Amino acid sequence: MKFSVIFEAQLADPTVEREHQVIHDCVEQAVLAEQMGFDRIWAVEHHSLKWYAHMSAPEVFLTWVAARTHTIRIGHGVVCMPFNFNHPVRVAERAAMLDLLSGGRLDLGAGRGGTEQETSLCGVDRERTAQEVEEALRIIGKAWQEEELEYHGELIDIGPHPILPRPRQTPHPPLFLACSRAETLVQAAELGVGALVMGFAGPESIAAMRAVYDGAVAGRDGARLVSTAVNDHFSVLCPTIVLDDPDRARRIGIRGQRFFAQSIGHWYGGAGIPDEAVVADADEAAQMRRAAEQVVARLHEQAIPVRPTATATFHADHAYGGAEDAIAYVRRLEEAGADEVMCLIQMGTVPQEACLETLRQWGEKVIPYFRSA
Repeated sequence: MKFSVIFEAQLADPTVEREHQVIHDCVEQAVLAEQMGFDRIWAVEHHSLKWYAHMSAPEVFLTWVAARTHTIRIGHGVVCMPFNFNHPVRVAERAAMLDLLSGGRLDLGAGRGGTEQETSLCGVDRERTAQEVEEALRIIGKAWQEEELEYHGELIDIGPHPILPRPRQTPHPPLFLACSRAETLVQAAELGVGALVMGFAGPESIAAMRAVYDGAVAGRDGARLVSTAVNDHFSVLCPTIVLDDPDRARRIGIRGQRFFAQSIGHWYGGAGIPDEAVVADADEAAQMRRAAEQVVARLHEQAIPVRPTATATFHADHAYGGAEDAIAYVRRLEEAGADEVMCLIQMGTVPQEACLETLRQWGEKVIPYFRSA
């Protein structure tokens, strides 16, 4: 079992001063994660998603973290791969440079960045995002296999050019794909890349998703593989706040997740601006249920079918509480088939001191439990 931390640079009340502070707070958390024994950090890429994610240049963030650390792996979770966000050759060049400078510590995930807010910023064709992501992975998987890259695909044509520099890892850093549906899990398996499972639905859902992924791995014939280096790693999201006071941890964690869910709803589903208020001693579990009910009511008003995915981000049964609660939850994820637990700690209303204490609790109590098992 591997343990990692994922960063969105998410914040309530996003003033310039708070935005600047949260970026530095994420760096502080990443450096502490190495000291606490985590295996990897991941940084997202999103654009113009105020409140939800202010991490628009993860390659810069990861480079800064790499320079301040020594052993922890640094991961793009993910690069937006449609061509108008990032030309695939430029992704390959930047990835190789960072892998080289970090001593071979880079992992490279791909995703769509498919909100209308993001695609309209960069002129991305929303109808082609899935195709462009797959084609980009093929180009990156091929870039250093020969002395010169030459690629003639359905969407892009690249004549012979050397791709420089070469990465430290050969033939390239491990490749991943963001997965939230059965179709993307099958795609990841058939492409031979790891799955970054970003869902909130809990261990039972994770077990079902793992079955889909494993079934596709077992049934693939190799025709769609993007590289000779196959990566069948299954990494799953784990929202968590762990403190000495379990009740306080649950209040802080569930409140942070509610902000996270409402931010997603704002940009992905047209809901209102996320609620930024933090009320001392509030019944956050009840507030979370009410927020989910509001989503359902809004969908009914618009005559939109209410699917399980519509309220999955409001599912609050995660690793919130004391260290023993986190251990019990991780055991469920392990039984569900997780190769890696990807801790989501930095959420919009969660104070920095709670993030740092959570990292310490995981490093001192949770991770050692599984290392010694």
